[in-house]
Amino acid sequence: MQAELCAWIPAVDGVLSVTDVAATAASIASMQEPSGAVPWTVGEHTDVWNHVEAAMALLVGGEVEASERAFAWCLETQRADGSWPMKIVGGEIEDHSGEANMSAYLAVGVWHNWLVRRDFDFVRRHWPAVRRGLDWVVSLQLPFGGIAWAQEWVDGKPGPIHQDALVAGSSSIYQSLRAGVALSELVDEPQPEWELAGGRLGHALREHRDLFLDKSHFSMDWYYPVLGGAVRGEAAKAMLQSRWDEFVEPGLGIRCVSTNPWVTGAETCELVMALDALGDRPRALRLLADMQHLRAEEGRYWTGYV
Repeated sequence: MQAELCAWIPAVDGVLSVTDVAATAASIASMQEPSGAVPWTVGEHTDVWNHVEAAMALLVGGEVEASERAFAWCLETQRADGSWPMKIVGGEIEDHSGEANMSAYLAVGVWHNWLVRRDFDFVRRHWPAVRRGLDWVVSLQLPFGGIAWAQEWVDGKPGPIHQDALVAGSSSIYQSLRAGVALSELVDEPQPEWELAGGRLGHALREHRDLFLDKSHFSMDWYYPVLGGAVRGEAAKAMLQSRWDEFVEPGLGIRCVSTNPWVTGAETCELVMALDALGDRPRALRLLADMQHLRAEEGRYWTGYV
């Protein structure tokens, strides 16, 4: 199996080798809990968004069995309404609230798995959970097109819905809806309501960002409409250029928050992907190389640098 996997483990010339990528995936696998959960770090909480990110990374790095167990955990922990608890620690729910962005993201993970492996049985196995998750998320769409960021749970049942939307979260949901529509076409179960919801959400992210909660001091609010695909072309290039000097620290990466002097690897790599999606490969490669100062032993990465 390992010989087969080597064909899809990527490398970036001069930045990361196949061995480097495999080592990072192995470091993630080493933190996986017996249940299949991948927490933020050992002993910390698991949320389904970061967990699915880890599942995709495990697959890319050749840790197929660990990735399979991570996806199985998603099926085992989804609730009947389609949501997942916001925080789970050691198998115990710490925060019962359902967060829309998190619960949408399985669609991206399953679509990514299909693109890498072309395993239709895997898609079929996970499709019902993808459908329940996105149906729940679409039910939270607000009149202006944004998606309410969370729903509280009270006495073991769904409770009040927060009537606010986040730019970064809704941008990620936009990507999830696109992945969900692609999966629906693959399994021949069209979901026109997802397409309509995605259209309204994309319009809100392009034209009505003032109606979302103001989190503009976070770099994610700056680049996520591009990363999620709602903003493209010249508008996307202008968006990234508009605050480049505010967030980018040459040679180090990008700030998580404009007001604080620290750079973070995750945000830097997300901006790398946004740039690459626009064809701006030189700046993408430069930032990816810049953030390698956060790489530690055994392929792990520090969260950030102050």
